[in-house]
Amino acid sequence: MSTSGAEQAQQELIEDFEIFDNWMDRYQYIIDMGKQLPDFPDAWKTEELKIQGCQSNVWMQCEEEGDKLVFKATSDAAIVSGLIAILLRIYSDRTAGEILATEPHFLADLGLDKHLSPTRSNGLHAMLEKIYQVAQQH
Repeated sequence: MSTSGAEQAQQELIEDFEIFDNWMDRYQYIIDMGKQLPDFPDAWKTEELKIQGCQSNVWMQCEEEGDKLVFKATSDAAIVSGLIAILLRIYSDRTAGEILATEPHFLADLGLDKHLSPTRSNGLHAMLEKIYQVAQQH
């Protein structure tokens, strides 16, 4: 069975995190990933594109490029921006079918489900739900 691009991205992400011995380093890595998010135009920071359920402000936009869904997102919080970077690495620039077929096992594999505060975890799940929701509509 061939591994999908999204599944491959999850595996690479998990390997990237294995080099860190502790959660302080992992948090720093997540924050650094967030600093590398592509620019998100202020014009997109609308109520319509805002993700509900996040403690900090998060906006997400999706564009179709051929049969692929390309997500762009941003947040006003450093750690949340990093979580966005993780989600985009796995789910952006994929087909709707591939997105829907990719379980987010990286949450447990990385220990994110245990190490994020409940509000951050809820926000992460809200972002994931939005990605799946968009994919289901395509």
